[in-house]
Amino acid sequence: MRLLAAAREVFAEHGTGATLHDVARHAGVGVGTAYRRFANKQELLEAVMVQQVDDIEEILRTSLANPDPWQSVVDYLESALEIQVRDRALGQIMAAQERTPAQLDTQRDRLAPLVDALMDRAIEHGVVRPDVTGTDLVFVQIGLVSIAATTRQHGPDSDSPAAELYRRYLTIFLDGLKPKETLSSLPVRALTSDEVHQLLRRTLQDVRR
Repeated sequence: MRLLAAAREVFAEHGTGATLHDVARHAGVGVGTAYRRFANKQELLEAVMVQQVDDIEEILRTSLANPDPWQSVVDYLESALEIQVRDRALGQIMAAQERTPAQLDTQRDRLAPLVDALMDRAIEHGVVRPDVTGTDLVFVQIGLVSIAATTRQHGPDSDSPAAELYRRYLTIFLDGLKPKETLSSLPVRALTSDEVHQLLRRTLQDVRR
């Protein structure tokens, strides 16, 4: 749909602060047409969110189809981060800034089991250290998207190394995932999927106040 495609482009560039008027103008249609299709911006955002979660789920399933357990983890993080960094709205949405509790539940139900399966398989094959979990990937993505948002917004220009700085820290993280003869003990246990979910719910509540 033309309006939805335009919305994805506008929100990707400007984040969720863009208006329905911005989307209508980008789509080349009148504001009235936009409001006949979507009652308000939140309804349009919800439609965009569905597609974005579809994209992440497809990346996860494609990564899981790779028979190489280590490469599947690398593929997932590189591919997911590439679109999260490029799409400002997706980064905000995945960090629980623009979701309703019901949408957060749906995202958890669809994505968490796949992330867990990805990490469980890697651990079983001995290609990642045994004390990491799927929830660790969640926070790594949130952190790297935040780095990318900061460096791209405040960096000198798009050609500066700062624009791709998140990739440096992704490589450092991936190296830290690999099992070694001597591992530092992690000072805090990983959060469970339910604990992460509740934390993101509280984040959502704070944002909406």
